[in-house]
Amino acid sequence: MKKLMSVTLCLLTCLVLLVGCGAQDTPEPWDNATYTADTTLGSGKTVCTVAVKVDTHTVTFTLHTDKETVGAALQEHNLIAGDEGEFGLYIKQVNGITADYDANKAYWAFYENGQYAMTGVDTTAITQGVSYELVYTKE
Repeated sequence: MKKLMSVTLCLLTCLVLLVGCGAQDTPEPWDNATYTADTTLGSGKTVCTVAVKVDTHTVTFTLHTDKETVGAALQEHNLIAGDEGEFGLYIKQVNGITADYDANKAYWAFYENGQYAMTGVDTTAITQGVSYELVYTKE
């Protein structure tokens, strides 16, 4: 009986240890977001609206700026960060949310009026009436 109790106790201890070492909750992208609701920023003459989409959640930024490009307006308000490359700014972070292609094949896709943009965010001129989107995308 003592042997059975010892084995049972040992197995129970192992089970508790395995559960404790199990998969940790990975933070959801919006857990790291700077803004989680629609937000208006700035005081410039030009208005630019940029939607940030991750999964099924969207936050829309209405930016009042004197900058000429979408990228400059977003950088003015610390909404994007990335690396400069031969093709312009490679966005790695939007609104505090990181897309790491090397880690999980995620990247930020840039859209104009619902179509994949043919220019980068840092070279796209702000145009009245055009809607812009940055969409967290995984291959």
